[in-house]
Amino acid sequence: MPVVPRRISASEFHEAEGVEDWRVLSGGACTQFRTGSFSKGVELLGAIGALAEAANHHPDVDLRYGAVTVRLRTHEVDGLSERDVDLARRISAVARELGAPAVPSAVQDVQVSVGVLAPSRVLPFWRAVLGYREAPGEHLVDPGARGPSVLLQQIEAPRPGGPRVQVEVSMPHDEAEARVAAAIAAGGRLVSEAHAPAWWTLADPEGAEVGVTTWMGRE
Repeated sequence: MPVVPRRISASEFHEAEGVEDWRVLSGGACTQFRTGSFSKGVELLGAIGALAEAANHHPDVDLRYGAVTVRLRTHEVDGLSERDVDLARRISAVARELGAPAVPSAVQDVQVSVGVLAPSRVLPFWRAVLGYREAPGEHLVDPGARGPSVLLQQIEAPRPGGPRVQVEVSMPHDEAEARVAAAIAAGGRLVSEAHAPAWWTLADPEGAEVGVTTWMGRE
């Protein structure tokens, strides 16, 4: 019987040596490598594939013309493990050999939260209209891992104007304060920072809310 690896926290991941290129987001440990060309991206993708096969641990990889984005997560523990730390180190090393610098500030996860009175009643509609699949906790996720996830969040009473919709952006912990400041400078306002650095709530000039979140303060 295979041995299930030990789940580690976000802080344990970041405290490990050799993972400076990576940032923990809501969906795992992520980074982006700037390749500058499609051919170098394919070369890096091939190297990552070889490492993943050798380790029998397979990340999600997104190849674009000038960049390769990688997400690590151990599905057996529904989170991070030492397997992710080890593969992160190996991927960073091969990227350096290929001259593809890491830009961890470029990664983020986006989730749309919809406030509804009865999540179980409306979930089939959202699943059908989006073509998404169900995940635990009234979540819907894109099977292709391209679009933002959707959370159907129960509310106690109807809200004026219809359901409450909020965008949540999970981002690198060392980028969040600068992003919050930039959003305020661009005309937004700070609704709450009571739970920072776990999350800040902002609003645009017309009142639509956005949550800026990190892993910090959640463990």
